[in-house]
Amino acid sequence: MTDVSAGRRLTVAIAGATGVVGTAVREILAEREYPVGELRLLASERSAGRRLPFGGHDVAVDVLAADSFADVDLAFFAAGGAASKRFAPAAAAAGALVIDKSSAFRSDPEVPLVVPEVNPDALAAHKGIVATPNCSTIQMVVALKPLYDAAGIERVVVSTYQAVSGSGKKGPDELRRQAPRVLAGKPAEAAAYPYQIAFNLLPHIDDFLPGGFTKEEQKMVDETQKIFADPDLKVAPTCVRVPVFNSHSEAVNVQTRRRLSLAEARALLAAAPGVELIDDPTKLSYPMPIDASGLDPVFVGRLREDPTIENGLHFWCVSDNLRKGAALNAVQIAEELLRRELV
Repeated sequence: MTDVSAGRRLTVAIAGATGVVGTAVREILAEREYPVGELRLLASERSAGRRLPFGGHDVAVDVLAADSFADVDLAFFAAGGAASKRFAPAAAAAGALVIDKSSAFRSDPEVPLVVPEVNPDALAAHKGIVATPNCSTIQMVVALKPLYDAAGIERVVVSTYQAVSGSGKKGPDELRRQAPRVLAGKPAEAAAYPYQIAFNLLPHIDDFLPGGFTKEEQKMVDETQKIFADPDLKVAPTCVRVPVFNSHSEAVNVQTRRRLSLAEARALLAAAPGVELIDDPTKLSYPMPIDASGLDPVFVGRLREDPTIENGLHFWCVSDNLRKGAALNAVQIAEELLRRELV
């Protein structure tokens, strides 16, 4: 990122530095050569003293506390909602610009909810905290953005196929533990999930709400409307946990406000920032989670018209939920803030 790395170097903190997302933030900051002058790694007391590599040397992990943010320019929060609610306001009050991965501030009208390929102008309204959306929302809105800009969107029906890494370390650990037990004819012994995840699907992510939707599904509704600044945009989600280690997949049905031909939609998606179109049924070419893992784009394929509704399109999209769905989106926000001289 040579275009934004020139000039002063920043003091950057990562809260939740030893977790899955915090680790990915640290790695992506190094990969993309973000101009970090000093890096502060913050976590719980049990992680204090660990040393993690960055920029050719090891950095010690300190305990996350309210006074951890003196002279910090930019603070990434990847420690969960409770820690964000407790410490992010203190970080912002100390002068740090907070980029928060949790759900703590996403619904706050004073806090921008940002996906840089979709609504970067929202960053100008920040008041010390910027929220990054849920992983399933991020990849969907990146794919929807070119269609929305060209034709508007009336309604989205989405079914997600979400990898166990979306549950943190406990998800992959459980799948690795259960799979050989099930293959050996032994009980799966569920712990991280309410039921066996190996060779199974769970149509249930997060708590159920009174109307029958889950919190994960309601996030997709609320966040998509906020990101597009369109409260009339209808979103009907079903979120499913699947026995895949990494990368979320989504089947998306879109009803646009004016008709887009298949050729128009294909051209729009092929040219969209952050999107890679992989769509050739004659060669069995379509995105799969095994191919998206470790990569940055939102991969789109299986693009086709829906003849059952007016202005209907179907597509399939896949993205690494730990990269674009979490850490990468946060780092891209940091890059955009620097580019706009907002940090």
